[in-house]
Amino acid sequence: MNMDAKEADQLLAKLKQQTWPANVTMIVAPSFTNLDRAVQAVKGSRIGVAAQNMNAASNGAYTGEISAGMLQSIDVNTVILGHSERRADFGENDNIIAKKVDAAIVSGIKVIFCFGEQLSERQAGSHFNVVKKQLEKGVFDLPAVALANVVFAYEPVWAIGTGETASPEQAQEMHAFVRETIAQRYDEALAQSVSILYGGSVKPGNAKEIFAGQDVDGGLIGGAALDADGFAAIANSF
Repeated sequence: MNMDAKEADQLLAKLKQQTWPANVTMIVAPSFTNLDRAVQAVKGSRIGVAAQNMNAASNGAYTGEISAGMLQSIDVNTVILGHSERRADFGENDNIIAKKVDAAIVSGIKVIFCFGEQLSERQAGSHFNVVKKQLEKGVFDLPAVALANVVFAYEPVWAIGTGETASPEQAQEMHAFVRETIAQRYDEALAQSVSILYGGSVKPGNAKEIFAGQDVDGGLIGGAALDADGFAAIANSF
């Protein structure tokens, strides 16, 4: 929940002036009120636009909610689902998120699926089990052909907005586990083809080291994405 319309316009204008490697995809995820203007602003550029959330229902008495069809009507074809803040602050459990994922995929919307453990779960040594359950409940009911439309985003909750960051070794370890889990559920080829992002206090100063992990394919960037120069610096860390 950052930036009014004017601020969003200014950020996008600055981002469009930046450069980053041809093999790096950049997506911005503004608030609902700025989605349509963002789509218009980035036309003709290499920047994509995603929504931060959506409802599983196609329409009806869900005051304040947004459907897949509404997003598609303004040319938004990617959505972030299962973000740790939606889980923690808005009571979205695995079942709710799974319904959203299914609705998005059926509608032809690409999903950035977020998952990750709390600090207590990491300290208890249950982080792998927690993540495996979130994957099983959230996306593993999808057929292999649909999973190709899912981007995975690992968020160690204890490293989001805290200034703490999982070490490059911790990030790589979890990403490798996720890829192995996908391979066990589907097959190795699909597991190698999916993108797994890391989200948790990524900044220009640590991005290169984090992204060096063999199974770390990119980042889900929070506060650092609110500065065009910093965001572009992260994109140029590959």
